[in-house]
Formats: sequence, C-alpha cells, structure tokens
Amino acid sequence: MRIGIVILPDQRWSESRRRWRQAEEWGFDHAWTYDHLGWRDLVDGPWFDSTTTLTAAATVTSRIRLGTLVASPNFRHPAAYARQVTALDDVSGGRLLLGLGAGGIGFDATVLGGETLPPGRRVDRFAEFTELLDLILREDGTTWRGEWFAAVDARNNPGCVQQPRVPFVMAANGPRSMRLAARYGQGWVTTGLGGDDLETWWSSVEDLAARMDVTLDRAGRDPATLDRYLSLDSAPVFSLTSVDFFAEQVARAARLGFTDVVTHWPRASSWYAGDEAILMAAANLLPELRRV
Repeated sequence: MRIGIVILPDQRWSESRRRWRQAEEWGFDHAWTYDHLGWRDLVDGPWFDSTTTLTAAATVTSRIRLGTLVASPNFRHPAAYARQVTALDDVSGGRLLLGLGAGGIGFDATVLGGETLPPGRRVDRFAEFTELLDLILREDGTTWRGEWFAAVDARNNPGCVQQPRVPFVMAANGPRSMRLAARYGQGWVTTGLGGDDLETWWSSVEDLAARMDVTLDRAGRDPATLDRYLSLDSAPVFSLTSVDFFAEQVARAARLGFTDVVTHWPRASSWYAGDEAILMAAANLLPELRRV
C-alpha cells in the first residue's frame, strides 16, 4: 500500500512550502493538489494555480511523487496543457503523476462563460481530451480534430522524462470513464458514490472496485497493470479523525484491492477540518501501514 496526501492550494507559498517539504520528510509516497480555478465555498478565499504550485513543490522536494487530483477539460486544452505537463515532469525529474477527470459542474464549469454540461457530454469531452493529450505527449507534430478539441502540428519536444509519457491516473466512477481508464490509465482513482453514512460509502467503493475488475477483463487488460487509488476523504467521515480510524480505513482499502490511498492535510475549518497533530501521528505509522 502506498499512501498519499492532498495539500490544497489555499495557502500562500510561504506557508505551503513547509507542508510539501514535510510530506516528503514524513515519508508519504505521493502528494497532490486540486486543479481548479476555484473550489466550492473556498472560491471566496485564497486559491492558487495547481501547475505553478506543483512546480514550486518540485523544487523543494526530491523523492515524493507529485500530482493533480484531478486536471480536467473544464478550462484546459490538450495542446497547451501538454507543454505544462512536459515542463513539470522535467522540473520534477520524472516524478509527475497526472490525475485526469471529466470535470465537475461548479465554478470551473462556468467561470469562462461556458455552459454547464450534462454528465454524458462531459464524458464525451473527457474522452477527446484524454485521447488528444495522450497523442501529443507521445508523438511530436500531432494534427487532430474532434468535436471539442483540435490541434495542428502540436509539438511535444523534448518529450516527457517518463517515457513514453507521464502516467495518467484516471478518475472514473461510471462505465464509460472506467473504459477510458482501462485504455489510457496507468492508475485509476475513485471517490466512491457518496452516501450519508460510512458503510453506504464503503459499499459503493466495493461495488466500483468490482466494476473495474469487469471493465479490465472485457478490455483484455491484466488487472495488475493498473494501480488503484482511493480518495479516503470522499467518505462522510474525515480519514484523519483519529490515528486509529485512519489505520482502519487504509486497511479496509487494501482488502478491496486498492494499491494507493489519499488523505488530505487537515485544515482549520470547513472542508477537511482536523488537527495536524493527528496527521503527524499517522505519518509515524506509515511504514506499518504500507504492510497492510
């Protein structure tokens, strides 16, 4: 089991720098940030760009893998984003994990003046976004046209440090997105399907894990070739409520076949409100938790 942490981009770098360094020093396997222009009610407070934040994080760390959780086509074009991805993979020395998703219906979906798409159309767009981004990161001089995106002689030189491209960690809960993860992903990340209580949420996670097994089988893909990430804090209870609770959630994810789990750096209030002392205590258990 590998264990990661999300550090929201809601603090100035003078404060955030400490957190990224600490995540590596404590031994987390990967560290992530949200890729949004604004997120839920935090849109009214400080918020910083994910790519710039991860680039800064790469300069103050040396081992920990760094990622977006998750980038989407809500405000990104594959040709432009491929350049940012290539640069970030280079600056980090090949430590980038590129989380990708269809995009939500909140602030990001409307801030550029566009319409809020229904779920099916968002997946249509996501499929094009992923296909074109994959092509550009793999091949130099891509010309391609779809319904949502187009590229003319898009360049990728010098290419990613990680070959043939950076790993895609695909967010997927529905059947079409799962098929995209089976085709393009080196990893799959799920948030579960909601629920008012913890057991309902875990039941949905178990169901999704089984659905991914079926999806991989139908695609003819070896399940061992796809890493499985679970965002623990999509549950109705914050994973760092206590050290014991965190350990229980990690073990439960492992029993369902997840290779990776992700928690969040505790905040003073609102989303992921918690105590950094519990995070520190949980970090001391990382060597033990990896063996579950």
